[in-house]
Amino acid sequence: MTNTRVAVDVGGTFTDICVMDETTGKIRIEKTSSTPDDPMRAVMDGIEVAGIDLSDVSMFSHGTTVATNALITRNLPRTAMVCSEGFRDVVEIRRANKEDLWDTYKDVAKPYIPRRDRLTVVERIDAEGRVLQPLDEEGARRVAEVLKKRQVKSVSVCFMNSYVNAENEKRMRDILKEVMPDIPVSISAEIMPEIFEHERFSTTMANAVVSPVVVDYVTRLGDKLAEGGYERELLLLHTGGGVMTPKAVREYAARLAGSGIAAGAIASRFIGNLCGFPNTIGFDMGGTSTDVSVSFEGEPRITKDWYIEYGYPIRFPSIEVLTIGAGGGSLAWQDEGGSLRNGPQSAGAYPGPACYQNGNEVATNTDANVVLGRLGTSLAGGKITLDPALAETAVRDTVADPFGMELHEAAEAIVRVANANMANAVRLLSISRGYDPRDFALCAFGGAGALHGAAVARELSIPTVIVPPNPGVTSALGCLLVDIQHDFSDSFMRRAADTKAEDLEEAFTRIEDEARAQLAREGVEDKDMVLTRTAEMMYQGQWRSLEVPAPARVTDVNALVDAFHAEHEREYNYARKEADVSLFRVAVKAVGLVPKAELPKQDVSEHDAEPTGQRPVWFDGTAHDAGIYQRETLAAGARIKGPAIVEQLDSTTVIPPDTTAHVDAYMNIRIELTAPEAKA
Repeated sequence: MTNTRVAVDVGGTFTDICVMDETTGKIRIEKTSSTPDDPMRAVMDGIEVAGIDLSDVSMFSHGTTVATNALITRNLPRTAMVCSEGFRDVVEIRRANKEDLWDTYKDVAKPYIPRRDRLTVVERIDAEGRVLQPLDEEGARRVAEVLKKRQVKSVSVCFMNSYVNAENEKRMRDILKEVMPDIPVSISAEIMPEIFEHERFSTTMANAVVSPVVVDYVTRLGDKLAEGGYERELLLLHTGGGVMTPKAVREYAARLAGSGIAAGAIASRFIGNLCGFPNTIGFDMGGTSTDVSVSFEGEPRITKDWYIEYGYPIRFPSIEVLTIGAGGGSLAWQDEGGSLRNGPQSAGAYPGPACYQNGNEVATNTDANVVLGRLGTSLAGGKITLDPALAETAVRDTVADPFGMELHEAAEAIVRVANANMANAVRLLSISRGYDPRDFALCAFGGAGALHGAAVARELSIPTVIVPPNPGVTSALGCLLVDIQHDFSDSFMRRAADTKAEDLEEAFTRIEDEARAQLAREGVEDKDMVLTRTAEMMYQGQWRSLEVPAPARVTDVNALVDAFHAEHEREYNYARKEADVSLFRVAVKAVGLVPKAELPKQDVSEHDAEPTGQRPVWFDGTAHDAGIYQRETLAAGARIKGPAIVEQLDSTTVIPPDTTAHVDAYMNIRIELTAPEAKA
């Protein structure tokens, strides 16, 4: 009988395993060290450590960093691009912009495919989709033979205006497949059918370069799981907040770039909704970085403007997550102006913080928290022993002595700088997007999120912090909360005033047919298919669009225009209702429902929790006698008054002075901070 669900999330330091019993809803967790050279080893090690019998597993969901790491390290197989004659340099010219406009010496990275492997063929399609020049098939075969001799492992095909007519791209793919039948070929008309050629070419290029890497990994992992007795499809989390089967990965491999960070955003939204907070800020702080996400009115914020390396956008819809270099291993340092800085440099998994006893002598956030008494002498249930003396030496040598500070003052300064960096990241995704943080709850998780969550929330006047039952593996839990999901879109560039409702309905219907066919190929039954429509619109003359929901059947284009005005006002604080509006794109999110994890609800009995010990913990320059609590002993309804520390296998929660906390029916710790100031 298969009644176990397993989720595995691979992080930079640890690989987290979340195991759920479908019958009881009980969740247990395990952690094992990540193996960057081959992440699959950590996955299989985690399965062994957790004692999982794969023949009992009904669902195996996996968030992977394989695609992300391949793009970051550029450890990529040789890949080619075939372009329309005269357009081989589109991905090198880009938008001619820079990440830092004022740094004249910092260049944008080179394209993933070098110029020598970007070849051209003669073909031409105009902006209306008319074939002005059919594909030169003789020239196309010459190109295919050249690429075969070069032993390329993947090819992207990017022709101008193919988004309105893919005839020439498809024929080029056929020729490549005739000459090299075993290599993946990505064509831009299917990967990203939109007008902007750089974004379309860049996304297709990214898909092509990671395809051999990802497909190899997924195939090997799938085979290994099958050897162990797993009989279902391996599900892989993608950036859009759903999962893909290996069949879909072969077509849209780049959707796995950023797979791991999406899981945390999904979990924080789920936990927020469960607790009655439809507006939630996800705060996932790990060993090397912090991921921030926003869910508004129960839904995550989606973006198409994201990338792994600046200048090379990947335009697949993605949950918007802002990642900064702030984690437990982030290093404290002094800049040229004499100011204290924190990160993005990190001690990483090895040697790790100074208190890990592996040779690092530079203070990290973890060392500062040890000095302040917020961390004890061990982590991960005793698997990692912390040396307070080494932490004190590192903080003294790195910050206290150079800045003329007392030891605890220096430790607080390190933590305060880290908190300021993370609060700024939250501001970028909330205030700068038109959201007031005071209307949100902060869901703090990751190995270090609960250590810093209350301080970050206080700086932003966020009234409530939610710490999930297993903060360190909450991202892995997110992998159990998702459905099979794909995003389909097509260009639809017309003035709204000139658009008939039936023409728009016909465009949506065509995409929906394609979406249902894709889900059917993945084994999803009709009753489990959910299709959601959206339309991208803009004011006439603009080139940036906004996405608005579209009804299941379009009968009135004016209703979409009104929705666009409302969304524009929310996003930018103004609307021009007298201006002409243009439609840009129609899209369908296709969801194949899979069984979800359901967290058990406990009976609440309010009572004061009993500490298991006490130790001095420093806050604002003063040592407080803080109660020490063990998370596993806290029952639903337990109340805790700060200052207090809650310890558990995968994380430590800090409850500052002048705050209270309680354990809710779903075993989350909710920290209640001072009420926010009244809004102006």
